[in-house]
Amino acid sequence: MDLIGATAVARGWRLWEPIARHRALAVMLFIAVLPWVTPYQALATNILIYGLFAAGFNLLYGYLGLLSFGHAALFGGGAYACGIAIVRFGLPWYAGLALGTLGGMAISLLIGALATRTRGIYFAMITLAFAQSLYYLAYQAQGWTGGENGLRGVNVRRVELFFLPLDFTDPVARYWLMAALVGLALLALSRILNSPLGAVIEAVRENEARARACGYDVAATRLMTFVLSGGFAGLAGALQALELSTVSIETLDYATSGLVVMMTLLGGAGTFFGPFVGAAVFALIQDVFSLWTVHWQLLAGAIFMLFVLFLPRGIWGYLLEWSEQRQATQSS
Repeated sequence: MDLIGATAVARGWRLWEPIARHRALAVMLFIAVLPWVTPYQALATNILIYGLFAAGFNLLYGYLGLLSFGHAALFGGGAYACGIAIVRFGLPWYAGLALGTLGGMAISLLIGALATRTRGIYFAMITLAFAQSLYYLAYQAQGWTGGENGLRGVNVRRVELFFLPLDFTDPVARYWLMAALVGLALLALSRILNSPLGAVIEAVRENEARARACGYDVAATRLMTFVLSGGFAGLAGALQALELSTVSIETLDYATSGLVVMMTLLGGAGTFFGPFVGAAVFALIQDVFSLWTVHWQLLAGAIFMLFVLFLPRGIWGYLLEWSEQRQATQSS
């Protein structure tokens, strides 16, 4: 390879190396510029929340290899736990967020204790069955959840942050507070993936029998990953409850589980940045196409099928693969 080619490879690597090494900070930079590249503030907040939800799902599916069709139970469970804590018990917003996160983890522990004993389609069906059961329970418990009308009155107007009062009704202040919380969650997720636990999670995905032969507790790894995934999903649900000031029963519906699967696959399963790319693409598709037709779901479904057929690694996964192939070609 000549000097010019070597210089090009070196420059390309210098561009990608900081993103690979500081992936959480790279996503946080994306979050920082998001309000200025989206048509309006609410769309940026929506991408932020669903990006975190998809990142939690991606921990289970992309890194561990378990496909869940019941992640709506974790997302909606976190939203209801946060909403009930604020509306029924009068707890402050930060307690609601904490209980929402713990609620997602508790539900995932309950589901995972049974579901992680199975494999493949059986795992997916058990998670779906549990999620629908939780949907039915929330629908019937009108005194706590509001039933089909949802839980209303999750109103947080003022936030005291380190003795600094913030007007939570201001969309800008609300976005930046949520962005800070999502950023902290992503730092925690990146730390998990960079830890020995993260290496074990990927080892189980690649070859479960070999991981077990190496002495790793595969069952405990699967359950722990499911619980951690539930924590991120529960936090995302709690943030949505604060954003909308209400919790809709649809947060527990199976369509929400399908939505997070679609977002993750669009962006790129098994990549750190992919879930946020998928959430942004889907939100923009919905925002643009819904202005043209009430049947925008048909167009979204067609685009999703095209991605599955021709870009199975997703948008971000394809960009990473293309960059690696280009660097390999130039270096040879």
